Amino acid sequence: MELYNYFRSAASYRVRIALALKGLAYDYKPVHLARSEQMGESYAAVSATRLVPLLRDGDASVHQSLAIIEYLDETHPEPPLLPADPLGRARARALALDMACEIHPLNNLRVLRYLVKDLGLSEEDKTRWYRHWTETGLATVERQLEAQAGRYSIGDTPGLVDCVLVPQIFNAQRFQCRLDHVPQVMKVFDACMALPAFSETHPARCPDAE
Repeated sequence: MELYNYFRSAASYRVRIALALKGLAYDYKPVHLARSEQMGESYAAVSATRLVPLLRDGDASVHQSLAIIEYLDETHPEPPLLPADPLGRARARALALDMACEIHPLNNLRVLRYLVKDLGLSEEDKTRWYRHWTETGLATVERQLEAQAGRYSIGDTPGLVDCVLVPQIFNAQRFQCRLDHVPQVMKVFDACMALPAFSETHPARCPDAE
């Protein structure tokens, strides 16, 4: 397998965690988003969307981080990243989407660039935007985790939700977001970071880290 990703991309970090939890080997293919390498013709030949991450598994290609993670869970079922029961799986997907769809898209690099370069926001206003959507979005996650019993987001084994939560907190910390209002989120984050699958795939440990 090959994973095209950017070390600081939260979506890429999600997939690196999932691959590590599954114990799957892959070739790391860096695509530097800040230098716009994803817009080059060489990457366009690989990815029609010109987004990361992209997983190539033999002749198959899968993009979008959550789709990649579910593909890995279906093709390599052990250890499972989703609960066994339908309601549990639905709840896990919903919680993951609360971060992947309600927080992350508002704060990714191309959105932040548009706010500054096209709409003329100052760096200070851009940071205020980032912090507002991250802090309010994580508060929504916190309310749900408060009702969950277990060491991780759902139960006592790490799974899909944790693959999304940890990179979201990594980004929040980079932008110095307030996190004291989400103690349960941070408790789960700390538990995850004690595991090699999360700590050894951290952006700072990636071969293209700067």
